[in-house]
Amino acid sequence: MTSTPRSTLVMTTVTVMLTTTLYATTAHADDDPNDPPGTEASPSAPVEVDPADPDLKIPDGATLAQAKVLDIKSVVEEQSGDERREDTNTSVTLALQAEVLFGKDSAKLGAESKSRITGIAEEIKTQNATRVRVFGFTDNLGSSAHGDVLSKKRANAVHDVLSQTLNDAGITYEVRGYGEQYPIADNSTEAGRKKNRRVEVSFPRTEG
Repeated sequence: MTSTPRSTLVMTTVTVMLTTTLYATTAHADDDPNDPPGTEASPSAPVEVDPADPDLKIPDGATLAQAKVLDIKSVVEEQSGDERREDTNTSVTLALQAEVLFGKDSAKLGAESKSRITGIAEEIKTQNATRVRVFGFTDNLGSSAHGDVLSKKRANAVHDVLSQTLNDAGITYEVRGYGEQYPIADNSTEAGRKKNRRVEVSFPRTEG
């Protein structure tokens, strides 16, 4: 074979469930840069729970906390790991490994990077998104300060192409560099570090 077949791996889908202490966790950052990406709670539960129902077997004096719903999440990753897509019921996150976009330890976009970013721009158009987050991440090699600067420069580079391609003044961008924070793989191996060196673009899904 002269080419590697492109296949996808669909990872676990989280079941919707109710609990007294559930909080949703996704891969996006909240508005506070000191909080991990995506710690905001999901929408209210669609089903009312009767706290007086004897089947709940609540101890005397106990009360139910406000119910929350876990997002249904699916993650699809190319076999090569170059691209990763995460869908929830509220948002889309598209991640590109740094090697796909940049040279080693560089924030200069490579020759093939624009077509990859243009594909993301088309998805943003499809979803009619008006708020787009562009976050850069690195592995844990080198100093933390260097990773913070490099990841922000890379996020800025991707943002520049997105904004030029979309050319829509109605879109608000949030651009950040998180450095080695929030790894998605094990930094003790090169395969894991490669996945952690990435730029993520996330935006809301179209309702309905």
